This record gives sequence, structure tokens and C-alpha cells, in this order.
Amino acid sequence: MATRFKGYTGRVLDVDLSSGTVGEYEISDQDRERFLGGRFLSTAILFRELAPGVDPLSPENILVVMTSPLTGSGAPSSSRFDISAKSPGTGLIGHSNSGGNFGLRMKRAGYDGLVVRGKAKKPVYLEIDPDGVKIRDAAELWGMDTEKTQEALGKGGTLAIGPAGENLVKYASVASGERFHGRTGMGAVMGSKNLKGMVARGGGKVALADPEGFKTTIRKWVDMLRAHPATGDVMPKYGTAGFLSIINEKNALPTKNFALGRYEGAKKISGQRLADEFLVKRQGCVSCPIQCGRTVELDGKNIKGPEYEILCLMGSNLMVDDLPAIIRWNRELDLLGMDTISCGNVLGFVAELYEKGLWDAGVRFGKKDNISQILSDIAYRRGAGDDLAEGVRYLSKKYGGADFAAEVKGLELAAYEPRSCVGHGLGYATANRGACHLDGGYVVYFEVNGPLTLDPLHFRSKPGWAVLDQNLLAAISAGGNCIFTSWTFLPGPVFKLPKFPRVSSVVSKILTVSWPAVEAMLALPPAFMKFHLPLLPHTKAIAQATGMPMDFGKFLQAGERGYNLERLFNLREGMGSKEDKLADRFTREALPGGGAPVDLSKMLPPYYRLRGWDAQGRPTKKTLARLDLADFAAQASV
Repeated sequence: MATRFKGYTGRVLDVDLSSGTVGEYEISDQDRERFLGGRFLSTAILFRELAPGVDPLSPENILVVMTSPLTGSGAPSSSRFDISAKSPGTGLIGHSNSGGNFGLRMKRAGYDGLVVRGKAKKPVYLEIDPDGVKIRDAAELWGMDTEKTQEALGKGGTLAIGPAGENLVKYASVASGERFHGRTGMGAVMGSKNLKGMVARGGGKVALADPEGFKTTIRKWVDMLRAHPATGDVMPKYGTAGFLSIINEKNALPTKNFALGRYEGAKKISGQRLADEFLVKRQGCVSCPIQCGRTVELDGKNIKGPEYEILCLMGSNLMVDDLPAIIRWNRELDLLGMDTISCGNVLGFVAELYEKGLWDAGVRFGKKDNISQILSDIAYRRGAGDDLAEGVRYLSKKYGGADFAAEVKGLELAAYEPRSCVGHGLGYATANRGACHLDGGYVVYFEVNGPLTLDPLHFRSKPGWAVLDQNLLAAISAGGNCIFTSWTFLPGPVFKLPKFPRVSSVVSKILTVSWPAVEAMLALPPAFMKFHLPLLPHTKAIAQATGMPMDFGKFLQAGERGYNLERLFNLREGMGSKEDKLADRFTREALPGGGAPVDLSKMLPPYYRLRGWDAQGRPTKKTLARLDLADFAAQASV
């Protein structure tokens, strides 16, 4: 399975847990050029190997762990790797990305990825080294939390599920070091296969096409990230927790199950308070100069600190302003192996179910003394926890409340109120894996929490921005970088504009009405963008690492191609345009304190047009031919 490109090892392991056989999976250089790596290469494998309609928790589902061309290269923030499968929560494409240590070690052992099939008869783990992969007995590991499991796996890069994955909680996560693949239930897929974890041991180096040129690019890139206001100051100082205050100020902080956009106790759970009273040190992923992670002190111990999402979804969304309690819940969720975003949504939803007299699961807004017990009940599916483990969509169908269910396609909303950032709402509605802020394009950064914002309630400008951001962030992920490296797209001087309100207001208005230029750029063929952007060195780094022809035009098209491939996968699974929606709370109800209902009828038609999709949200034959996806389209009946 040799490859003519550098940056890849050219080898992907193939393990069948049912038969106990191991081999290698062949990936063509054509697919490497089309999809780069990560989630897109994984989706191509799943598309080809899975029959439509497969039960996500059956042995027939396939789990793919995939790195990217920059993984292990030393490029900034490039220890990222992806885990993909058909999602048990949505029944659609599922993927989750983190900067843990496993992908890096797997690649150093000589493998770009790993395909896992079938189901072991008893608990097992995988041991990977340069000589191959071995299936080991994990009976003694079954029942352990994610931390103890990784300790037991020993030295190397590790992956592990906790009790939530073992018990098939639909939003179970996968740990790698202190980083987590949280979204879309990949931990449940591992649990369904009796796969407790993996360990990879390898010290090899990644060969590069242009080592000297690459070294020069990386040195300049790291210097730029360290000097930039976003990645060299704000993120290192406060981490993602620093978003909370500004988002609360802009009426976009999910509060009381997304009924409100502001929380009076926001200062008590803010990133500023976390830094002032609890922070021990900042830390981050391998090769990351940004270091957005937090180590905090609680009960005399140094532990991993909370991110923005849990501060909101287990804080303001539950009407809880107890920061030590949220830090403790964050730790408990990590050990149990559960996604903090989905879990916070589930608890907020059932608290409102109780308020409306629909169901009593023991959760109340503002009540915190029983939350730890409820988290454990979910992970072990005890009592009401058995239903809570199924997620918001299941609960809304069983107990009611679909009009205020914060989910899209079965995946719970990330921590941004879309009625204060309608473009972000469009991103939620159209994201392939469900209500994801990253897959949705993170348009909120240009509407609420960035230094220079579009009018957050201006509908006509948002389709173009959503498509551009979705394509760009998807390409960055597939290439192997953290999406925070994209923040240098806005030059440093822009961050001084908020100090000059009048100038900032004028620039914001100009940016808002510039949507025709954004849409015109999206229509340009890649041949018209044969350049590298100095503020986005990703394209130059990939070209120098791999020897692959790469420029900004090809990079954007790779993001667009992969996004369409994921759409085709979902269409094949029966998803239609009716799933590109938000709950009535977000589309019909006013948001107290400002904002506007998200009118998708104004945004979806131009969004579909810009994507080259028909009125039913299906890629047209012309689009599929342009993106070289005809081989997949035939299987999707498009």
C-alpha cells in the first residue's frame, strides 16, 4: 500500500474483532488527494464498507480511527486525529476529533489509521506497534473509568472508554490522555464491539517532501500564533472559558434550557474567575503553542479544568452558578466517559419537562445536590438514567417537549443561543453530524464573540459565510490542525477595533453587506485561487509535507468535497431536507432581551444554491461531477 506522497505512512490497519483476524486496508492516492485525511477519509471508508440501514450498535458497524497528513509532522496544533462510525445517536455520519496522544503514537508506529469491524466475544483492547496489531484480553479493564484504563494500558498513546461506553450510552465519549472525542457517541460504538481501548507505541518519524521548507514555514507559523492576539493572548490566558462573559453580554449564553440568553450568575462561572481563583497552569496538546487547556486545583488536587461548553451547559443552562461543582462534574463526566455537551442538554431538557409537568427525572433548575448521582445513573443506565442515556430526541418523542428540544438530527446543540446569531443557527441546521458549532462553521465567531462582527440578525449575509466557514474548518480538520489555528485569518490589528466603537461599527456594516463578494468567491474555480494565504499557512505546510499539489483553492474544494460526501452518506441513510431544521423554540419564539427567531426559510434556499444542491438539499449531478464524487453518488442514488 505504498503511497507516492510523503506525510503519510501509506498503511492502515484492518482488524476484525469477530474473527480475530488482522490485515491492512488499502487507500488510494486518489482518495488521499480528494479527502486529505481525518473525517473525510474515514467517511469514504464507511461509505464503501457499510450497507445502508446498518444498526450503529451492531457488529456490522465499522469504527475508523484516522490521522491526517500533518499529524506527527511537528506543525502547530497537529496532534489531531479522528474517530468515525455510523452514530448511535443520530443514525447518520458520526465523527469526533481530538488532540489526544493516540493518533500521534499510531502514526509513529507506522500507520495512518485503523479500521475496526465486528464484535469481540469478550472485552478486548488493541495493542499497536511497528510490527502490527494484537488483540489482547481486557477482562480486568472492563468496568474501569477512563483514567484507570489508560494507566493500565501502559506507556504509549492510549484510547479508552469508561462505564458509559460499556453501557452503550448514546453520547459516550472516548478518552485519549486528557482529551476527549466527545460528540456523536463513538464511545458507545466501541462498547458495542467489546472494545475497551487501544494503545499505540511507536517512535518513528514522519517523512516530509520538503523538510527544510517545511521547517521554515512551521517556525514562522508558530511565531505568528504566539504573536497573534487571539492565539497568543486571549486563548492562553483564559482558554475557551474566556468566551462565557462576552457571549453572556451579547445575549447568546444558553440559559434555562435555551429559554434565555443571559444569566445573572455568569460572573461566578466565568473564565476570568476560573483563572483568578482555580488555575494552576495552562496546558495543551502535543505541538500546540496555543495551550488552551487548563489545570485547576479542587479539593487539594490538580485536575483538568472545564471548557466553555460545560461551564454553560452544566452552569447557566441548569441555572447553577457553583463553579467548584461544575469543575467536579467535569471530572466525573470525563472519568465516566460521557460527552459534556450532550449531557448538559439532556439535564436542561428534563428540568424543563418537570417544570411543564411532563416527566420527573429528578432534575430541577438550580438544584445541584443530586447531579453527581444522576451522572452515575446515566453511565450505568440505572432508573431514570436509562432513558436519559438515550439523548434529547428520544426523550422528546417519549415524554413530549419537541418544541423546546435543543437538538438537530439527534445531536444536542452546542453552547450558543442561535436566536442571537442566526448564521450560527443556520450552521446548526445544516451541519452533517447534527447541531455542532464546529461542523456548522462556527459562524458565531463572526456574529458574537469575535473582534469584528457581522450584524448577528442579518439573514441574507449568512448563507455565504456559513458555506465558506464550513468548507474551511472542515479542510483544516481533515488536514490535521486544530480549528483554533484558523483564528489568525483575522489580522492582529483587527482586535484593536473594539476600542474604537464608531470605526468598529462602520467596519461591521461594511462586512455585513459584503456577502455578494463572499458568494462570488465561493463560485470561483480553484484555478483562480492558486496561492497560499500568509495568515493561513495550512496549505503551504500540507504541500511541503506531502509533495501534493495544494493551494488555497484546492484546500477549500477539499473541504467542500468532504462536506458533500458526508451529505451523501446521510442522504443514503434516509435523511432529507426536513432534517435541516431547529426546534420551534428557536424558529418561532422571541428571545427575551433581544435576538430574533431563526428564519431558516430565508437562509436555506440560498444556502442550498451556493452548495450546488437542489431544493430538497441533494447535491446535483453537476456539483458531484465538479467535485469528483460520481463514484459515491451512484451508491447514494443521487
